[in-house]
Amino acid sequence: MAHKITTHWKGGLTFESDNPSGKTVIMDTDVEGQNERFGLSPKAMMLSSLAGCSGLDVISILNKMNEEIDDFKIEVSGELTEEHPKYYHSVKVDYYFYGSDLNKKKCERAVNLSVEKYCGVMEMFRQFAEVKTEIFFHIGTKHNM
Repeated sequence: MAHKITTHWKGGLTFESDNPSGKTVIMDTDVEGQNERFGLSPKAMMLSSLAGCSGLDVISILNKMNEEIDDFKIEVSGELTEEHPKYYHSVKVDYYFYGSDLNKKKCERAVNLSVEKYCGVMEMFRQFAEVKTEIFFHIGTKHNM
């Protein structure tokens, strides 16, 4: 199955990229002497894609298990190489589950299935980076973002 996107230059260092979903995203980067940003950094978006891919897996799996959680977030951090072309050589994915009655085993199972079997973006990252994961459980209903 092939995906096709079109990325269109919008002037300066800003680009707009479409998606098979029909939605678009604006991308740019830090420009010296310019404080305003209009979009997301392409490299950081890779980390967002990793979190989104795995998060979709985890929630889908928990739904199939009839496991309810109050809240869930994923934090991803990546270390870039020093030399050009700079790429992520190590990535840390932290999963945070919130709930008053969390089934830790089911949450761990959902994360492990995503990490080991279903998340294609994570598998892509493994081709060029060391990927580490960790799971955190919080008794309570919401996290503060």
